[in-house]
Amino acid sequence: MLRNYQQNIKRLLVAEWERHCSVIVQMPTGTGKTHLLASLVDEELRTKNEESCVWIVAHRRELVEQIEETVARYGIHKENGRVKAMSIQWLSRHWNDVRDEKPSLIVIDEAHHTLAETYKELWLRYPEAKKLGMTATPCRLNRKGFTDLFEVLITSDGIADFIKRGWLSPFDYVSIRPNSEDQQLIDGLEKRGADGDFQVREMDAVLNKRPTIERLYESVRQYADGKKGIVYAVSISHARNIATYYTNNGVNAVAIDSKTPAKQRKQLVEDFRRGRIQVLVNVDVFSEGFDCPDVEFVQLARPTLSLAKYLQQVGRGLRKTEGKESCMIIDNVGLYRLFGLPTAYRDWQAMFEGRLAGKGHPAASARNVSYIAAEQVKDETLNVDGLLETIVSHGQLMDYLQGSSSLIDNHVSQVEALKPYKDRGSGLWGLKQGQTLTAKAQYRTVFDVKGNLAAVRFDDNRVGIVDESGNIRMKLERHRYIKFLPDDLAAVTDNAGHTFYIDLKTAKQYEGKPEVLKFGRIEMLKVGMLYYSRTKHVYKSPLGLSSFDLVPRGFHLRIYTGLTDNRKFRSIDGEDAFLHWDCICILANDEDEYYGFCGELADGSIVITDGKGSYYHAMDGKGKQYIACEYPKTQDEDFDVAVSRLKAEAKARATQMKEDYQREKEKRQRERLASIQQAVPFQSGLKWGLKLGDRIIVPPVYRNIQAPVGNYCAVEANPCQWGIIRLDGRTVVETRYTNVEINNNGTARLTVFPGITKTVNLKKF
Repeated sequence: MLRNYQQNIKRLLVAEWERHCSVIVQMPTGTGKTHLLASLVDEELRTKNEESCVWIVAHRRELVEQIEETVARYGIHKENGRVKAMSIQWLSRHWNDVRDEKPSLIVIDEAHHTLAETYKELWLRYPEAKKLGMTATPCRLNRKGFTDLFEVLITSDGIADFIKRGWLSPFDYVSIRPNSEDQQLIDGLEKRGADGDFQVREMDAVLNKRPTIERLYESVRQYADGKKGIVYAVSISHARNIATYYTNNGVNAVAIDSKTPAKQRKQLVEDFRRGRIQVLVNVDVFSEGFDCPDVEFVQLARPTLSLAKYLQQVGRGLRKTEGKESCMIIDNVGLYRLFGLPTAYRDWQAMFEGRLAGKGHPAASARNVSYIAAEQVKDETLNVDGLLETIVSHGQLMDYLQGSSSLIDNHVSQVEALKPYKDRGSGLWGLKQGQTLTAKAQYRTVFDVKGNLAAVRFDDNRVGIVDESGNIRMKLERHRYIKFLPDDLAAVTDNAGHTFYIDLKTAKQYEGKPEVLKFGRIEMLKVGMLYYSRTKHVYKSPLGLSSFDLVPRGFHLRIYTGLTDNRKFRSIDGEDAFLHWDCICILANDEDEYYGFCGELADGSIVITDGKGSYYHAMDGKGKQYIACEYPKTQDEDFDVAVSRLKAEAKARATQMKEDYQREKEKRQRERLASIQQAVPFQSGLKWGLKLGDRIIVPPVYRNIQAPVGNYCAVEANPCQWGIIRLDGRTVVETRYTNVEINNNGTARLTVFPGITKTVNLKKF
């Protein structure tokens, strides 16, 4: 049973075959290209004579196996001899083995990989056969089109339309900030591979490092904690390092790559599908042909200039499944700035014809964001928190697609840029925004303007910084020049030609140029071998501190200094006090002070001290609250009393949070199971599965299956090997019993051997 849009594509395709021999079809990932392919193959076999056959050609052996498995679900088996799935590499070496076959239809899967030199032989040997190319992304990095092989392109609706109509999943999209450390690393990539994309060796050298991998983990922890997902890595080493770090931090992750043995890879994928593995980290293995609809997040950890690669990767998370509200896309490499969001409009016809490359251009990234453009939608409703910034939430996306709001129109800033102007009469300079004069002409020179600040020379020849209204923010000596730098820094050149630097957040001066380090919402400066906080009371690190001593924890940053900074403060855990004696803490959104770290409570909140005798309790989003001091006036201000109370409260909150999460999880599970209790067994070939209407609930993989009883049904894997599955496909009782009987009360009677039975409570599994 094809959906309406699939039937429409099929009608267009049949009509085009009346006029053209070779046609390529574009459909977004997750919209059922294989379903359409199976329908076309089935019809071709039914309408042609017994001598004709259908060839399905792919560019990788793994895809061939997946195609064979998928079309077999529809009763089309390779054993009948009339359908042959093969890789183009195998075919190019075995022309003689297939010379007697007469394909009437040749299907090219993932047709964006077709190269004229490789595939043209098919066209020459079988000129009368119909050719069908299928792809989600008919584009190439080198701007070479497809007209040397295919005569016409048929395009489906865009991703935005499929999300709006409920066929694809909406998504939340978060990404690194434009001026983040990771974005700067990626912007510095200069080398290109033979395919025109970033060179893998250079990417690996730049990104396959512990701090970057730690930020990847923190992103998943913050935005997809406990969810099931796929991570796209740069290299085999990168993937394995990511998986190891995730696993060591409590995330069940495995790495899969081209060197993973086929049998092991198949088992790992099956474990992932069944929920035994939480995260798959891969290198170009699951960009195409991988179907697992309940993927809840996709993490992009591999920079690319390829539009095809970007859409194929994010597309793995856009498939719909029961109980899946949305997909979280975690863009740790800033790809949306090159390509726009997945819902952006694409001119596939221009790419098909070779008039447009399917390539991102780093130099033009700021102006290349289209369709809910990121620089136009950031306001108080789109959170900037943690390591990343929220580009769009799934709720806002749906509001936009359904026409109830206009993100683009409502979020364009109407504030004119600050500019200098010169008064002709006095020869002095002032400031204006549009036609409005905001600061009168009073400066000898305006050196530079950035945001709402201007670097000026005053009438006494001293230099400094003022705001748009002329209020003095900083006044220095009679130096030669002052210029703004990124990240709220300024460079000042004195009259001797020496340059020093100023942190505009703290007004502190540095002889060397500071490097800005970003840890989520917290920034540090590195000058030479020393680290400095961007707080008004500036923390200065001792020599010997490394980046591994700076540990981001969401709303705070811990700095393991190795020294006590001459501050004496207590630990909330007496036994572990030595762990915190040398630990400094910086809070997000606290521009004034740095603190001593006293310990972390069960709910993730912390206890800190200003080192002057006062102690505070800090929670994410709530700042700090005073709790105690060294010389308490009341019992409530006593450190031990306050900490004892906080521990009990935090433990209760942590327990409640865990219970709330478990209840919500169980609620979603009950609702999902209740919605599919009307599923019925169906047969495909020799195998049985479950379906509800035209939607397959459990794929046909069992020898036999019985009608559901409540949330469960009995299945037979092999002769006389019965077990029980839940309606969502999860195995409850392994298939090793000669017979099983499910009761309406949630129990089941299992026959081990004739005459030997046992009863189990299915709700306990």
